[in-house]
Amino acid sequence: MTSASEDLARELTGRTVVDNVGDKIGKVEQVYLNDSSGQPEWVTVSTGLFGSKESFVPLQGADYTGKEVVVRVAKEVVKDAPRLDNDGYLGTTEEAELYRYYSAQLGVGFAAESAVDTAESGRGAGHDTSGPNTDDAMTRSEEQLRVGTEQVEAGRARLRKYVVTEQVTQTVPVSHEEVRVEREPITEANRDAAMSGADISEEEHELTLHAERPVVAKEAVPVERVRLGKETVTEQHQVDEEIRKEQIDIDGPDAGTR
Repeated sequence: MTSASEDLARELTGRTVVDNVGDKIGKVEQVYLNDSSGQPEWVTVSTGLFGSKESFVPLQGADYTGKEVVVRVAKEVVKDAPRLDNDGYLGTTEEAELYRYYSAQLGVGFAAESAVDTAESGRGAGHDTSGPNTDDAMTRSEEQLRVGTEQVEAGRARLRKYVVTEQVTQTVPVSHEEVRVEREPITEANRDAAMSGADISEEEHELTLHAERPVVAKEAVPVERVRLGKETVTEQHQVDEEIRKEQIDIDGPDAGTR
């Protein structure tokens, strides 16, 4: 551990720890540093209610640039955290228990890194050669597709009516009167009428003739009702998307499988 880490640990010891809304949790009793980076990883806070056991508080995302140490976790979450013996060393198992608790409470994951105090350091059984210690297993993750549907506007339809003109031809019968000359001989029956006038005279008879002609009248009458309706049609739509997944290779003398 570097001299700067020792100075930082001494500087944090005794400071007041407050939660993310400003509620006081307690004072810093011990500072646990990451054995790789030397940065503060955990602090223990004593509230005076638990004797020799103290509450561990994670410093990930904490702000300790001022006079107080402001942590991301709420006071009630710290109070219910696992109670571990403050024996000067935070083992891998104990630290994993703390990470599980805080991750479950906060809904976020903490990178489980081994932390030790200024007096002792060591590697866990699951040491990660790329950086921090882990447990004895490696987690393999992969992405999965969650395909659903959403309703969007695909278009609009409207009814519109307008007036057009077309030529219509119909045949209608019409009648008219024509002049017809009727001649009848003089008989005993019509002799008196025929002899009633002068023997020789001039006369003029007039006859009025009549004829029919087409008369057109128009009226608007309803012929049908038209409305818009809609129906749901279901079809199969194929979704193509790339997903990522992790694979684990085994390197060793007899490692031939993946």
